[in-house]
Amino acid sequence: MRVLLVGAGGVGSAAVRIAARRGFFEHFVVADYSLARAEAAVAAVEGIGEPRRFSAAQVDASDEAAVLTLLREKRCDVLFNATDPRFVMPLFFAAFSAQAHYLDMAMSLSVPHPSAPYTECGVKLGDEQFELASAWERAGRLALVGMGVEPGLSDVFARYAADELFDEIDEIGVRDGANLAVDGYEFAPSFSIWTTIEECLNPPVVFEKDRGWFTTEPFSEPEVFEFPEGIGAVECVNVEHEEVLLVPRWVDAKRVTFKYGLGDDFIGKLKTLRALGLDRTEPLTVRTADGASARVSPRDVVAAALPDPATIGELMHGKTCAGTWVTGTKDGARREVYLYHVVDNQWSMREYGSQAVVWQTAINPVIALELLADGVWKGRGVLGPEAFAPQPFLDLLVEYGSPWGIRES
Repeated sequence: MRVLLVGAGGVGSAAVRIAARRGFFEHFVVADYSLARAEAAVAAVEGIGEPRRFSAAQVDASDEAAVLTLLREKRCDVLFNATDPRFVMPLFFAAFSAQAHYLDMAMSLSVPHPSAPYTECGVKLGDEQFELASAWERAGRLALVGMGVEPGLSDVFARYAADELFDEIDEIGVRDGANLAVDGYEFAPSFSIWTTIEECLNPPVVFEKDRGWFTTEPFSEPEVFEFPEGIGAVECVNVEHEEVLLVPRWVDAKRVTFKYGLGDDFIGKLKTLRALGLDRTEPLTVRTADGASARVSPRDVVAAALPDPATIGELMHGKTCAGTWVTGTKDGARREVYLYHVVDNQWSMREYGSQAVVWQTAINPVIALELLADGVWKGRGVLGPEAFAPQPFLDLLVEYGSPWGIRES
C-alpha cells in the first residue's frame, strides 16, 4: 500500500508517528500546504522501522488538480485526508479521478435548512459524498468516510454492540467527555477550533426510526454523563456530528444521538463568537496596518489567535474519553452498556509526543488502513465504519497498545 496523507497538522503528524511502528504499507507521502510542516512530520519518525518509508511534499488541499497530480506522481493507491472538513470534496474528487481509494475522518459539510434550521435538515453531513456512492461502487473503489475516533471508533462500537451485545437496540448515543486542562491558557481547545465551531454551532441532528433525521437547537437536551477511569460526571449537550448520519445506514436502532461534554464556559464562549459574527466563514474586507485591505474569514482569525492544538501537549494534563452508550434488550432482558476508549495525555505525550485528543483521533484511520492493506476489510462505494466487521478493528486497537472497555449498567 502506498498512501498519500494530506494534512500534517496535529492529527496527521500523530498518524505518521503511529504508522511508523507498523509494517503494512510500502510508502507514506506526507503532504501539507506548508512543506516545512510536512518535513517536520517525516523528520519526527526518522530511524523508526525501515528507512525511506516516508517522504514529504507540498500541496494545496483545495487544489483538486494538484492533488490528483501528486497521487499519480507518487503512485499512491490511497488518499488519507487529515485536513479539516472544508477540503473534503476536492480531496474526495481527486482520489476518485486518480482511481485511488479514499479515507477521511470528517465528512462533507452540512448546510442548515433555509427556513426551519432547528427542526428540519437541510444538506446533511456527508450528503455530497453519499450522492456519489454508486459511481465509486461502479469504479470498484472504496471511500471510507468518518474513520477517526468520533466518528470512527464510536461507529465501530455501535456495530459491535449490534452484532454481539443486543437483540434489539433502543438508543445509540455517542458520548464524549474529558477532564483535560491546559496550563497557562484560559481558553485553548484541544482540537481544531474551526471544526469545533462548525459542529457545535450548527443545528444538531437527531435520528429516530419513526421520524427519520431532524434537527434541534444547539446545546439542547443537556444531561450529566458519568465517564470512566476517573474523568467523572460531565454535562453533555446535543452537537451536530457524523455518527447520527452514519449509524442508521447500517445499524438498526430506534434513536441515535451525539452529545459532547463542553461545559458552561466553553458553550458561553462559542455563543459569544456567534453573537459577534466571528463564527462566519465568508471573508470580510479588513484594513491592514499599512493602509491596504485584505479579505479574511472571521473564523480563520479566531483560529489564528488561539494556540495550535498540536503544540500544547506538554501543557495539557488529564484524560479524554470517546464512547458509545447503547440501550436495548438481550435475551428478553433490558441492557445498558457504554463502550469506551480513554487516552491519558501524559501517556500519549511520553509514548508518541502527541497530545491525547489528536492521538486518539489518529490511531483509528491507521488501523483501518492496515485492515484494508491486509484485505481484512473490503468494500466498494462510499461506506462508513459500521459497514465492516468490528472485531478485527478492536483486536488491532489492543495490539497497538491502546485497549478499550465496556461498562455494564
